[in-house]
Amino acid sequence: MAELLRVENLHASAEDKAILKGINLTINAGEIHVVMGTNGAGKSTLANVIMGNPAYTVTEGNITFDGRDITEDAVNDRAKAGIFMSFQAPISIPGITVENFIRTAKTTVTGEPQRALKFKKELQEQMDLLSFDASYAQRYVNEGFSGGERKKNEMLQMAILNPKLAILDETDSGLDVDAVRVVSEEVGRFHNDNNAVLIITHHNQILQKVTPDYVHVLINGKIVKTGDASLVKEIETNGYDAYKALV
Repeated sequence: MAELLRVENLHASAEDKAILKGINLTINAGEIHVVMGTNGAGKSTLANVIMGNPAYTVTEGNITFDGRDITEDAVNDRAKAGIFMSFQAPISIPGITVENFIRTAKTTVTGEPQRALKFKKELQEQMDLLSFDASYAQRYVNEGFSGGERKKNEMLQMAILNPKLAILDETDSGLDVDAVRVVSEEVGRFHNDNNAVLIITHHNQILQKVTPDYVHVLINGKIVKTGDASLVKEIETNGYDAYKALV
């Protein structure tokens, strides 16, 4: 399988506070990886650093994506290269409709203008798969949306943009059973042999529907254990205390 992402000895900080302390992670096309850990372990920081969020500073190590060093690349360049990130708490964007937002994003990422009728048809098809009412396409992004609707909107963006690597940061957080099912089904539809998914979570809701190839336990800024899907059950049984001694 082709290598998509390689993170080597990654150290990162925010406001001079060290958060990531030597992360090594390789993700190949066709794989689903999960990073689990307690609150404050650095899971969301890892997602944001891979995406290039300027609020975080890489102090050591590097990030390679699709064979190219992207450690210093801007967020928009990483998006154009094929990285997508869904947010733990998606914000609302007054004045911009869901349809226009996603259409503009796809035009920017692909560098190709999106024909209105063709795009509208694709958008509607994806919204139907997500059980997302068509009227939401003309509403402002996340304005008045419930938590579940905001997460559906994130999945809609992922489906339309079709990235090489989708990073899902706490996508299952705060969702009811039905919403988790919808999100999980979309991950299943999206994932194929040519892309990869990195799921950041400290719950196991989404993992009841999505089977990962690799599970990584992140404690205090370090990956202390990696295993297959059975590691999720081990965490459920033992909690995270057993892994804190491995730091």
